Amino acid sequence: MLHKNPAMSKKDCKLILALDLPDKASALDMLSGLSGGLQWVKIGLQMYLKYGAPFVEEVARMGFKIFLDLKLFDIPNTVASAVKSVSDLPISMLTIHTSAGEEAMRAALDAAGSANKDLMLLGVTVLTSFDESGLAKTGVALPPPMQVQLLAKLACESGMKGLVCSPLEIQMLRKIIPPETVLVTPGIRPAGSSKDEQKRVMTPSMAADAGANFIVVGRPILKAQDPAKAAGDIIAELEA
Repeated sequence: MLHKNPAMSKKDCKLILALDLPDKASALDMLSGLSGGLQWVKIGLQMYLKYGAPFVEEVARMGFKIFLDLKLFDIPNTVASAVKSVSDLPISMLTIHTSAGEEAMRAALDAAGSANKDLMLLGVTVLTSFDESGLAKTGVALPPPMQVQLLAKLACESGMKGLVCSPLEIQMLRKIIPPETVLVTPGIRPAGSSKDEQKRVMTPSMAADAGANFIVVGRPILKAQDPAKAAGDIIAELEA
């Protein structure tokens, strides 16, 4: 039986824009055209390493909630220190790799709890750029769905309250993880758009129906002739 929150509907699934742009000027210009409709923005390694904390703070001042996608992966003490170093920023979500192990995840949670109790840590399972062949080349014998299950269970047992996963694995995860676990899903492509480098994808409506709490969309909005309309269409689809 699918462990989905009975109160959850498509309206509970929110759009996050992946702000993967080459420079600060283009990013701020994009956001200025999306304010008022879009609530969430994902800032990844590209923008954070180039512009740092001041950029995160500037985006927050524009009224957006921020998902800082750094995918931390190191020894437990270093992961915990990294969480502390960004916890005073105006961010609501932060990613770490579940592959770092139980000790690292628990250390990260302890660090977040002492520094910013409102910060949700999200465990990254298997990157959506991996298919079975690509995963096997890294030495992981399990196919992506099985590896996702293994890492998701480990994350939840470690105390993680949120996960990042492929939309194709949402229903599978809802059967094995606590029902209140937040699922954030990249690999979202509106019908008719390019998959780009993503291997495991789904449309916004399908992901919401499956039980996603957040969907992450980048290029279909960023490369649209009218980004505001593209974002608005996805939000409307989620709320239809």
